[in-house]
Amino acid sequence: MPPKNKHVAVLYGGWSSEREVSLVSGAKCAEALERAAFRVSLIDAGRDLAEVLTKLKPDVAFNALHGRWGEDGCVQGVLEVLGIPYTHSGVLASSLAMDKERAKMAFRAAGIPVANSLVVDRHAISNQDFPRPFVIKPVNEGSSVGVFLIRKGDNRIPEILGSDKWLLGDSVMLEEFIPGRELTVAVQGERALCVTEIFNNVGDFYDYEAKYAAGGSTHIIPAKVPKAIFESAMDFALRAHKVLACRGVSRTDFRYDDTRGQPGHLIILETNTQPGMTPTSLVPEQAAFCGMSFEELVTWMVEDASLLR
Repeated sequence: MPPKNKHVAVLYGGWSSEREVSLVSGAKCAEALERAAFRVSLIDAGRDLAEVLTKLKPDVAFNALHGRWGEDGCVQGVLEVLGIPYTHSGVLASSLAMDKERAKMAFRAAGIPVANSLVVDRHAISNQDFPRPFVIKPVNEGSSVGVFLIRKGDNRIPEILGSDKWLLGDSVMLEEFIPGRELTVAVQGERALCVTEIFNNVGDFYDYEAKYAAGGSTHIIPAKVPKAIFESAMDFALRAHKVLACRGVSRTDFRYDDTRGQPGHLIILETNTQPGMTPTSLVPEQAAFCGMSFEELVTWMVEDASLLR
């Protein structure tokens, strides 16, 4: 179907902790799709999404949602029931990738190195004899929302984790802090695109502020790392994409520990099934490096949209 005859509903916003980021991603994708001659409807996804889509009857849903409900299989399930082909990963892959502990099980099975970790109740963190430094993460969140670094010598756990103000689930992951450098690899379909190194300009690790604040980070593409590390990152990202059964576009993040000298070693952090999608986000940057414009990338994603087979 020619683009001018294809109606694309761009789902963005939603009600997760990553709503503001999703609003930016969705707006930029919608603009690019319009430039590519698609007929586009922007939908701020609410709990009436099924009703809205039933009335609208789009040919394709471009999923630009981030975080829970939009990235964890929930919206994907709604789209499956409605029979609307959609971009990015399906129900199982979305749910599995969002659950950090279960994703690690899949990574181990695929021979991808992971950091040591432990899932505990948030009220019992102080009772755990977990080696410092370590990172505390919600089990089912993205964009480093709710992540804390506990350094050597820190005796107190952030108070919010024991309070009613914490709204990110009772189970949290304690994960060893891996020193070194931040790398990321985008996968498009059946190919890994490139390796980007991310320099964090605002703190010790690549947190929410570093990801989204102006000047929070600097991207170097291609990453200046040893050839063996570059190739391993590309291989591990593609393996992660496949073992989780992802489709479309994903992005896998790594820590590269070369603090004791080269060649060092890689540790996978997570695979994002709904990576950021502004023209300057990491995936579009890698696509551009490989010769694909932002309009070409989002057009490919629409053409790749599908339902479970």
